[in-house]
Amino acid sequence: MNESLVLTLVGPDKPGLVEQVSQALVGYDANWEQSSMSRLGGCFAGILKIRVASRLRDELVETLNQLETQGLKVVIESGLDGERTEPTEPGVTLALSLIGHDEPALLSRALSALRAEGINVEQLDTAVSSAPMSAEMIFKASADLWAPQAVDLDTLQSRLETLAPNLIVEIAEAG
Repeated sequence: MNESLVLTLVGPDKPGLVEQVSQALVGYDANWEQSSMSRLGGCFAGILKIRVASRLRDELVETLNQLETQGLKVVIESGLDGERTEPTEPGVTLALSLIGHDEPALLSRALSALRAEGINVEQLDTAVSSAPMSAEMIFKASADLWAPQAVDLDTLQSRLETLAPNLIVEIAEAG
């Protein structure tokens, strides 16, 4: 029998980190199924879902934990293997984009507004960059969301637009 593991990886960024993880998996015939990895603030950060034979799980975990000697912190959790908690009500998948002047707590306020509508964040990407032709910092966020079918997109957009002056909000059903 096989089981899923979800790994969180963090360490100083350097060439070869991802290869080290993949080489550790090869020795246990583990399958790399899904991942998202980035360089953030000079650090490597990643999340990875793998599948491994149950009989090899403990040995693989021990090998992965040894990567810490090379500066890579690894946190390992058992995956749910299809036991995803599904919403109890019908819903829709939404795509959200926010662009505005960077300010403290803007994302927190947006996430609170989403939670108040019963909306779940399934994927979130954010960045802060310098605006062209000025020194102002611009905040950008894009998210994939699950929302109850009853959510009113116009009302949600209006609510999000009130979070900051000149905040550009685009929200639509994902196709």
